[in-house]
Amino acid sequence: MSFFRDVSSPARARHAISASGTRAAPACTLVIFGAFGDLTKRLLMPALYNLAGQGLLDDKFRIIGIDRVESTTQAWHDGLTTTMDSFTTDRNAEFYTPEIDQTTWSWLLERMDYTHADFTDEAQLRDVGATLKGPAVFYLAVPSRFFATAVQTLGKAGLVDETDGFRRVVIEKPFGSDLATAEELNRTVLSVVSEEQVYRIDHFLGKETVQNILAMRFGNILFEPLWRSEYIDHIQITAAETIGVEGRGAFYEPTGALRDMVPNHLFQLFAMVAMEPPNSFSADTVRTAKEQLFEAVRPVRPEDAVRGQYTAGTVEGRKVIAYRAAEGVAPDSTTETYVALKLHVDNWRWSGVPFYLRTGKSLGGRRTEVVVQFRKPPLEMFARSGGETDAPGPNRIILNIQPEEGLTIEMAAKHPGPEMNMAPVAVKFRYGDAFQQQPNVGYETLLYDCLTGDATLFQRADNINAAWRAVDPVLTAWAADPSTLEWYAAGETGPKSADELLARDGRSWYPLERPEKPDPA
Repeated sequence: MSFFRDVSSPARARHAISASGTRAAPACTLVIFGAFGDLTKRLLMPALYNLAGQGLLDDKFRIIGIDRVESTTQAWHDGLTTTMDSFTTDRNAEFYTPEIDQTTWSWLLERMDYTHADFTDEAQLRDVGATLKGPAVFYLAVPSRFFATAVQTLGKAGLVDETDGFRRVVIEKPFGSDLATAEELNRTVLSVVSEEQVYRIDHFLGKETVQNILAMRFGNILFEPLWRSEYIDHIQITAAETIGVEGRGAFYEPTGALRDMVPNHLFQLFAMVAMEPPNSFSADTVRTAKEQLFEAVRPVRPEDAVRGQYTAGTVEGRKVIAYRAAEGVAPDSTTETYVALKLHVDNWRWSGVPFYLRTGKSLGGRRTEVVVQFRKPPLEMFARSGGETDAPGPNRIILNIQPEEGLTIEMAAKHPGPEMNMAPVAVKFRYGDAFQQQPNVGYETLLYDCLTGDATLFQRADNINAAWRAVDPVLTAWAADPSTLEWYAAGETGPKSADELLARDGRSWYPLERPEKPDPA
C-alpha cells in the first residue's frame, strides 16, 4: 500500500491478490498488548476492519488480545462491536463510516481471541507462546513506560526467536522523553531483538497526504529542480489543533507539546520535505536519507524556541477552560500546550533556508500543512501607471494534510483589463476530487507494511536519537527556567513570541485563521 513498495518481491509473490490488485499480507498472528485500551478500540480495530474489507489479510490471519482486564473473548468482541457501531453516528470521529459491513466484521471477529494475562509476567507469556505457531507480530498498545519491560519479557519468554517464522515488535510513540531516555530505550530493545524486528510506528506516516510529499517531489520533474536554497525563502510546518487536552490531562501533563509532537510527527514531515532523493525506495535507503538530513540539523538554540500554555477562551464558538483547570493537570502546571521553533540545516541544499515548526492545542484553526514559500522574482517588472509595483505576494506550494487533503499552488496571474495588473490566484489539487476515498485512520498502510516486512515508513533507532538530539537543548533550558512559559487564550493563534520568532527574520506565519473559499464546481 505504500506507493514505493516493490510489488515484484518473490517473498510476496506467494500470497493471494486482493480485489484491488494488492497482494494480501502473509498469514500470521497479531498479538495486541492492551486489548481493552483506547488505541485498540479507536484505531487498530478500524484499520484491521478496513484491511479485511479490502482483502488484504490472509484467511489464516489471527489476532490474540492480551490485557490485565478480567474478561472473556465474547465480552471483548461485544465491547469492540459497540465501539465500531458508534463510528456510524459520529462524523467527527477519526474513523467514520455510514455503516459497518457485518460480513467483514464477522470475518475479523472469528479470528480474534482474548487472553487475560500480564505482559510483564514471563510465565504467562510463555503460556501465550505455547499457542503461537509460525510468524507473529507483537503490538505494544500500552503506555510508553512499559515498552522496555514488555520487550524484555517477550525475550525472556522466548517469543521473539525467529526459528518458526518472523517475529516483529511494534512500538508506539513517544519513544523516550528526551535524548538520554530514547538512547536507553533503544539499547534495551536492541539487546533483545534485532533492528530488523523493531517497527517504531508514527501514524502520521500512514496518511496518504504525507506519503504524497515523496510522490510529489520524486515522481514529478516539475518540483524537484526548484527544491533548494536558490529558490526557496523558507518553509513552515504547522500542526494546529482546535481541541484541548480533552480528558487526557494525566497523559499530557508530563509530556507537553514538544515531546508529544516535534521529534516524531513534525520531524517526519520535515524529513519528507527536506531529505535528499534516495537511490531507491528500499527501507534502509529511505531511512538513511532521513538520517543524513537529521545529522545536518543544528541543535535548536533555546532562543529559537517558544512555548506557551492556553488559558480560558473561546474556540469555534465554544467556551474552553484553561489548561490548568483540566482534569489531571496541576493547578500551577508549566507544561507547554504550544511550541514553535526554528531549524537550521547545514547542507548544500538548505543552507540559509530556515524551517519554522509550530504545533499547539486550543488554537483558532485546525490545520496540518507544510508551506513552502519561494523567493521573490529578481525583478518586479509589472507596475501601475504611477510607478507602484503590483506584487501580489510570493509563490507558495502548500502541502495540505488535514482537514483539506491535497496540494495548493499560490501564484500570480494577470488581472483581466487593459493594464498589466497582477492578482493572486490558487491552483488546487484535492484528493477527494481525484480519487474515490475510503474511511481511513492512517494505521492501515502501517499495519499492512509491518505484516509484509516493509519498514520504510517506520523509524530506525538512529532516526529517533537524531531527532531528540536536535531538541534536547531546548528541553534542558526549559527544565532549568520555567519562567519561559507564555500564555495565549484558547482560540488565539499562539503566544506573541511565536510571531516575533519570524518577525525578527522579516517573515510571518502563513495565516492559521483564514476563510475558506469553496472550490468551483
